[in-house]
Amino acid sequence: MTIHTVNTTAFAGQRPGTSGLRKKVGEFQQPAYLENFVQSIFNTLGDCAGQTLVLGGDGRYFNRHAIQVILRMAAAHGFARVLVGQGGILSTPALSCVVRKRGASGGIVLSASHNPGGPDGDFGIKYNIANGGPAPEKVTDAIYEQTRVLSQYRTSDAGDLDLDAIGSARIEQMDVEVIDPVADYAALMGELFDFGAIRALFARGFTMRFDGMHAVSGPYAHAILEGLLGAPAGTVINGTPLEDFGGHHPDPNPVNAAELVALMSAPDAPDFGAASDGDADRNMIVGRGIAVTPSDSLAIIAANATVAPGYRGGIKGIARSMPTSTAPDRVAQALKVPCYETPTGWKYFGNLMDAGMVTLCGEESYGTGSNHIREKDGLWAVLFWLNLLAASGKSVDTLVREHWARFGRNYYSRHDYEAVESKAAEELMTHLREQLPALAGQAIDGYTVDVADDFVYKDPVDGSIAGKQGVRIVMTDGSRIVFRLSGTGTEGATIRLYLERYERDAAMHDIPAQEALAGLAAIADRLAGLHQRTGRDRPTVTT
Repeated sequence: MTIHTVNTTAFAGQRPGTSGLRKKVGEFQQPAYLENFVQSIFNTLGDCAGQTLVLGGDGRYFNRHAIQVILRMAAAHGFARVLVGQGGILSTPALSCVVRKRGASGGIVLSASHNPGGPDGDFGIKYNIANGGPAPEKVTDAIYEQTRVLSQYRTSDAGDLDLDAIGSARIEQMDVEVIDPVADYAALMGELFDFGAIRALFARGFTMRFDGMHAVSGPYAHAILEGLLGAPAGTVINGTPLEDFGGHHPDPNPVNAAELVALMSAPDAPDFGAASDGDADRNMIVGRGIAVTPSDSLAIIAANATVAPGYRGGIKGIARSMPTSTAPDRVAQALKVPCYETPTGWKYFGNLMDAGMVTLCGEESYGTGSNHIREKDGLWAVLFWLNLLAASGKSVDTLVREHWARFGRNYYSRHDYEAVESKAAEELMTHLREQLPALAGQAIDGYTVDVADDFVYKDPVDGSIAGKQGVRIVMTDGSRIVFRLSGTGTEGATIRLYLERYERDAAMHDIPAQEALAGLAAIADRLAGLHQRTGRDRPTVTT
């Protein structure tokens, strides 16, 4: 084996988004495209000699090829050891777990998360730092600067390794250990949750369906739910990871997980339903006839945290992304703990968790997690709900309604306008920003604007500033309209509109969400010129 230095030409547009670099598979298949980005990561890290790297992905198309490329390049840069998931598989939360448990210097995640897969789908790559979480902006900015000036990359000419057999191999002077992708993660879950109580719940005849969406959570759900916890065979559906996710969109929401939602609305529905996404960091919780919003799920978990052994001592605080509803804020106030509002992106929670300031975190895009790792964690959220159901003996519907009765209901919805022409999307946001100074104090259709701004976040730990994180229009009654451009798409721009209305009166808790939010949606359309500027008469997806 020989290490080679290969001349290359920089590619434009390799700036990492909210969570890494995501592009169409065809772009990643260009000669040297992946190699350039990986070299930029290693250049940013500096001397890699003697370090341990964790590597894996969600099993989507191009995953296996990418792993072989990265292994050869890691060997050429002097890494002492790489831990890679068997078959190239490691869920995003499991990779974070392994980085932390094994004391690795970092990890590379190969996933485009909830984006479609297959030869015509999307691929993604991101670097996680030594705390197990996504690299902060100062690191991703440095990686991007490297991609702009790169002229060479280094690699070994070693052949491909067998990724399917657990064991050790060697490339140059680097040890490669193929590990069980589930073991470390399952052990951690067993420390956090009362597996005995959950096993007893299933033994009593409790029924469940977990939709793996033919993505990476399937092996974890089979091993933990049907294996360790004794759920009957068949509890996990769509549990085999496929390179194209079976042709479906692996995003766990009522639109893309329609099979599960229909099942949970049937007369003979199971007691509990859940789903996870492409790389297993998102979750959807469904009861009989009720889909729990991500914001409510975070709030309910926070309000009941002490039912789980890992959280018996209570929580130190909550953090939520700015577009997430304020339902968790009300729980934090009742518990007398802080609730931090951050930009979208799990990386913003890392500093707060490392500083011991928060225990639970959540995003409106079906992401929930805690300080057990530094990523959102889909199966963790499902296991928490199972622990709560076992401890309370109540149904999902009862738990949700009791929560609303105590804290009030935050009617909430996200409207996505996908693949909008980028210029039109930017002009829409500019148009909104130009109106902000004059909006405060205005009366609009029965609402009065209290605050209108472009969200700026100052990290309370390191003082870093993140600006232009989304337009907020907050009414005096707490209702909110939020606009932001998503950083996870690969075609055009995705405009996300978030609508929130708070209702204290329990007699008003059964209004259909879109009906309750219709007035705010009309105001949002009028202020942004949404339909006119996008050419769309309705959102692509409503959740």
